[in-house]
Amino acid sequence: MSVVPQKKKLTAAAGANENDSVAPAPDTDAFEGTSGSAEARPRRAKLRLTYVIASLDRLLRRHMSEALAPLGLTLAQFTALSVLDARGKLSNAQLAQRSFITPQSANEVVSLMAARQWITREPDPNHGRIVLLQLTDEGRRVLAQCEAVAKEIDTRMRADVSREDAAAVQRHLEMFVRNLRD
Repeated sequence: MSVVPQKKKLTAAAGANENDSVAPAPDTDAFEGTSGSAEARPRRAKLRLTYVIASLDRLLRRHMSEALAPLGLTLAQFTALSVLDARGKLSNAQLAQRSFITPQSANEVVSLMAARQWITREPDPNHGRIVLLQLTDEGRRVLAQCEAVAKEIDTRMRADVSREDAAAVQRHLEMFVRNLRD
């Protein structure tokens, strides 16, 4: 039995295409060793859920980055704009934590967004050393363009999935996040 066709089949099942450099998960139904080898051991028949989620994350990041580039934004900037829109005023440290980036990366993102007048910076009235960040009207306009791009990708991802199934997947993914949070 040939391993190559199985790898291609599994890669497609994980949501990738031939152009992605996706190695099969270590628990696919491929065989170790060479074809026909007495040492060949069967592996699990299913992909690990963690592998599928990681593949989806990588694909979403790539598609979002490519779709945001013509708007002059990075995925980190879009995430930061979204977080500020949802949370209101935040410090740089809070923005970094909620945007899943380091404080140093947040400094770079914030500097660029301030230069483009997408956010304002103002001193925290309760703490002299903290600066609060807030979206401007221009930031909201840019975010609306980004949301349209994200919606197209979301629609493509959910193709052939019922609303009920998509809602169930979302509930489960949110539960996975809660289960792993510190």
